[in-house]
Amino acid sequence: MSEAANTLVECRGLTRVYQDDAVPVKALAGVDLDVHEGEFISLAGPSGSGKSTLLNCIGGLDRPSGGSVHVDGVALESLSSSELSDLRLEKIGFVFQSYNLIPVLSARENVEFIMQLQGVAAVERRHRALAMLDSLGIGELAERRPGELSGGQQQRVAVARSIVTHPRLLLADEPSANLDSHTTAELLELLDSINRDQGMTIITATHDPAVMAYARRRIRLVDGQIVSDERAEVEAV
Repeated sequence: MSEAANTLVECRGLTRVYQDDAVPVKALAGVDLDVHEGEFISLAGPSGSGKSTLLNCIGGLDRPSGGSVHVDGVALESLSSSELSDLRLEKIGFVFQSYNLIPVLSARENVEFIMQLQGVAAVERRHRALAMLDSLGIGELAERRPGELSGGQQQRVAVARSIVTHPRLLLADEPSANLDSHTTAELLELLDSINRDQGMTIITATHDPAVMAYARRRIRLVDGQIVSDERAEVEAV
């Protein structure tokens, strides 16, 4: 990674404390992290290490107890809930292990949903949604609802929805958790292509060694702290 690369995410002294039966649990314990544009990062660590919490704080889904998070130069702690929603809408895409698709909408309508919130005209968002689904190999399933799709197909719809607006940052929480090895490989090849060809910054939280293998920067957390941060130029396998 070039030193001249722009910093897209900056975390300083990040802490997150939860109350569990009145007992404080420190999920993050003073995390410092810089993420540059175009990086593909995996956050790894045992359950309870803080990787999903860190991802959620970066995405503005969870507010830290202390410290700061800047995304594209904007201090998230200074934003109201509605301003955070606007930031996510314009700059951040999310892929969740549970897909988070709207069950009463078709695949196409799910992909269109974010564009509808952005005020994209109906004809344009339909065209973009169909083109995106087609590029992911599921164009023929555009009018099916999530319940009529396999797990791998639902994950592709979720990815299509998250990238169709070309966000600056893509956050993926355990994206391979519900997928078989073949579908996982296809998903990772897709994410790798998005990162390499479009320069989209990707951060994943994962237990899966296959996901880590695709990342060119691998960060490990234990007890809410970064214990290793390694960069490697790797070719996807």
